[in-house]
Amino acid sequence: MTSAPPHSTPEATAATTAAGLRALRVLGLDLSMTATGICLPDGTTRTIKTNSKNGDRRLQTIVNEVGLALGESTDDCGDACDLVVMEEAPPGLKGPAIKAIHMVHGAVRLRLLDFDTPYVVINPTTLKAYATGSTSADKTAMAMAAYKRSGREFADDNQCDAWWLRAAGLDACGTPEFELPKAQRERLAKVAWPGLAAVTR
Repeated sequence: MTSAPPHSTPEATAATTAAGLRALRVLGLDLSMTATGICLPDGTTRTIKTNSKNGDRRLQTIVNEVGLALGESTDDCGDACDLVVMEEAPPGLKGPAIKAIHMVHGAVRLRLLDFDTPYVVINPTTLKAYATGSTSADKTAMAMAAYKRSGREFADDNQCDAWWLRAAGLDACGTPEFELPKAQRERLAKVAWPGLAAVTR
């Protein structure tokens, strides 16, 4: 069900945590066949790079790395990540590129379904508007907005987008890590978020 994001603040989030609850563990994924950006639940980022000479086997690399990010190799599998936020294919993408991104999405979503991990997909223009206030923001504007809001810098734009995807998920679920203008936060109402909230430690 689509609804406006709760207007929580970092201070409210801290109070919730102090009351015995923990913030959701959100994973951000900027999926790509060649360079997938990941933002882990702790906010660290990295890029999964693949070689075209490996063909469709690149999907195995991506899915395995996403699995590690989800915590599937740990004893508390299923508890390491509460929500995955992914970006839709860029508008206007055609030919082999659109086929490749759909393949990646399909492979990753199957892994998420296998482990009953909730996920949501955000349109690129919605993410840009949330981060910067403009639906036409370029990669530089996204990076500058991240630096302005949190002082963060990234190795590439894939990591930056993944970081913003995680930020959007935390914000929509009521545990934002920083302040944004109301108009930007309201852009998240366009997304069909699952019914999640802070959970008991």
